[in-house]
Amino acid sequence: MTFSEFLVANGGVVFGGLGVAFAVMFSGIGSATGIGIVGQAAAGLIIEEPEKFGKSLVFQLLPGTQGLYGFVVGLIIIGNLSVDMSLAQGMYLFAASLPVGFVGWGSAIAQGKAAAAGISILAKNEEQQTKGIIYAVMVETYALLAFVMYLIIANAVAF
Repeated sequence: MTFSEFLVANGGVVFGGLGVAFAVMFSGIGSATGIGIVGQAAAGLIIEEPEKFGKSLVFQLLPGTQGLYGFVVGLIIIGNLSVDMSLAQGMYLFAASLPVGFVGWGSAIAQGKAAAAGISILAKNEEQQTKGIIYAVMVETYALLAFVMYLIIANAVAF
């Protein structure tokens, strides 16, 4: 069997699997990086004011949602995989996964930076913490739009 014959026979499930990997991997890398950025900022605060741990944890959790979006997309794609799916179906699922993976990656890191700045607000003026949360949540909008776009793309074509 040549590579092209293999690709035609099995490419659908291979590309679908790549879609799972891209959605989960890139959004997960972004979330882990963003959470790490906030964790570093929060650790500095907790040394001086350990009673602010719970409030700082809210900031740290925010960049983790992009990884969750990627995980959900991966689960949805897995539910649509079959060994007899066409190459076109697999490539379509792969393409649909890209916004969640790439936007999740970038937005989670950006959200981590915004949330780390929110830790500074918490450290200096605890009453204004909500404003820091709002700044960080605004970045989330783009990850959410990418997730919604996946849902639209994945359901736009019936195979």
